[in-house]
Amino acid sequence: MLLAIDIGNTHTVVGIFDKKELMAHWRLSSTLTRTEDEFWLIVKLLCDQIKFPAEKLDGVVISSVVPNLTDIFERLAEKYIKVKPVVVSSDVEIGIKIKYDDPKAVGADRICNAVAAYKKYRGPAIVIDFGTATTFDIISKRGDYLGGVISPGIETAGGELHRRAARLPKIELHFPKNIIGKNTVESMQSGIMFGALDAMEGMIKRIKKITGEKTKVISTGGYSKMICKQSKLVNGCEPWLVLEGARLIFEMNKKKVEFK
Repeated sequence: MLLAIDIGNTHTVVGIFDKKELMAHWRLSSTLTRTEDEFWLIVKLLCDQIKFPAEKLDGVVISSVVPNLTDIFERLAEKYIKVKPVVVSSDVEIGIKIKYDDPKAVGADRICNAVAAYKKYRGPAIVIDFGTATTFDIISKRGDYLGGVISPGIETAGGELHRRAARLPKIELHFPKNIIGKNTVESMQSGIMFGALDAMEGMIKRIKKITGEKTKVISTGGYSKMICKQSKLVNGCEPWLVLEGARLIFEMNKKKVEFK
């Protein structure tokens, strides 16, 4: 039974795998004010929801882009689950080659996405992750991680508009019925959501000029389902791709960590 933890800048996603099956998953806020003891209490409460004893967990894998939270969850794993976790990075076995100038600069979430996408879809492939940033990660036909693109995320764009413009409100982000807004909220929703959609499709077309038209496109992250419904260029929607990639990386490295 594996506890998989995807720590992002805004949210932390916690998942429990029974072998290859993702039994349950939850989204928490990525807050630095909680201790490992507090996070463990949350994990136990979440496990109680699915009537699974948290004490039966016997493996932990962490994908994190927030170093301070990585340390907290490492302590949680060692203190309460009595295991040394696998922490995803370019330093562990991942099954693909990273062709970045500095492999250590590739975020753990992007590594997980690339590993899971290549496992399920092979290559060439583009993985688009809609998080705090919208990232595009490109995998070659033979599974090499070629690099990517980083742009502001959908929520980030909306938040910055609200923060920088005194009269623009904080809004709920979804696609409006009409491209031409009849009020400020609809106008912002149109600009942010259709703008993100067009930016994504434009970037896909640019990347495919290099990787070829047969390149598969996979989307993941919080807004992936919403975007998938609007675009014919996306071949697969995998909201929990980071967790799946983390599980695969755990399997490659579990013999190197200490168990109960």
